[in-house]
Order: sequence, then C-alpha cells, then structure tokens
Amino acid sequence: MSTVVSSPVASSPGSISPPALYKFSVEQYHDMIRKGILKSGEPFELIEGILVKKMTVNLPHIHATHRLMDLFVRGLPISYVVFVQSPVTTPDSEPEPDIAVVRGDRSQFLAQGRKPGPEDTELLIEVAESSLAFDRTTKLGIYARAGIKEYWIVDVVNRRVGVYSGPTGPANVPTYQYRTEFVPGQEIPVMLDGQEAIRVKVAELFL
Repeated sequence: MSTVVSSPVASSPGSISPPALYKFSVEQYHDMIRKGILKSGEPFELIEGILVKKMTVNLPHIHATHRLMDLFVRGLPISYVVFVQSPVTTPDSEPEPDIAVVRGDRSQFLAQGRKPGPEDTELLIEVAESSLAFDRTTKLGIYARAGIKEYWIVDVVNRRVGVYSGPTGPANVPTYQYRTEFVPGQEIPVMLDGQEAIRVKVAELFL
C-alpha cells in the first residue's frame, strides 16, 4: 500500500518542463541502505527504480493483514514462511507487500545475505484502501513481470478479493492471464506444492 513521492506533471504551452525523475537500480538502493543514506525501516519501497512512500494504514487494513498472517502462520506447511510488510527483491524493484508466502525459512535468507525473490515466492498479497488503483496497475505489472505465481488484492473498501494467476513474465505490458474475484460467503483455496494447504474465508478479512 503505497503512494508515489512525486511524478512528472504535464507541461502547458510555454511552461518549463520539469526535470526527469532519477531512477535507482536495486543495487544502488541496497547500497544507500548499507551506507545509511536510507535508514532501514524507513517508510519507502523501490518501485520500478523510484522511491515510493508507503501510506499510513487504517484499522480495516490492519485487521485484514493480521487476519491473513494468523491464518497462514497456523495453517501453512513448515516448508513455507510468512513475511509481513517485508521486502521482496525483483530485477527492478523492491516492493514490501503486506503478506508474502515464501518457500524456505528465515535463517536461509539470512545465511545467504539476501531477501526473498520471485523464485522463492508462492503468493504475494496487497491489502488495498486508497492504493487500489496503484495495486491493480503498477504493483500488478511488477509482480507479473517478475513471474510471481499468484497475487491477491484484498480490497477492504469494496469487500472483495481479486486473485490473479498465470503471470506473463517480461512483456510489453506484463499482466496476469487469469483473474478470479471472491466475495464474503466464499472461500479462497491456497495451493502449495500442488495441494490445497488452507482455505481463507473472505468474510473474515473485513470488519
């Protein structure tokens, strides 16, 4: 759940065009954190080379995120771990989804000196309030291009969950081939290693 810090403004006739935004590589972003230019834990994430400020979350967002965390921590196989609002590294971005279901364990990534990447990740979830359009476009494109297998958008305003699967990978307009929408009264199956691990009751995600 994020908001772009700044964006180009269309120039009117006779006006001076604004300077172009500088884009950072993932390695430059990591280097700024290592050198203390950006403090670890600051409310920013790298989105397609641009630093994006994460938005303040409200109670519906907190409830949905914590409910998902509780369900996954209790129900997932021991070969998977749940990351909450933590970075996932892709070739051009380092978003911090609300929930990431990752194959492996935390000590593995610590020993390897890296954060989870698309090859480790089974499912990413964004809980959306005012960020819904951003999560459906920019975030969706980043995750599809990186090959994230499944992506959920939990829309706490309209009380529904969009489940996206079949990422195209790198493409002119990366996207997901399939989208299924779930509403209260329905359950979402979570498939891992070809088997259903748990089911999430949509109604439980909303206040």
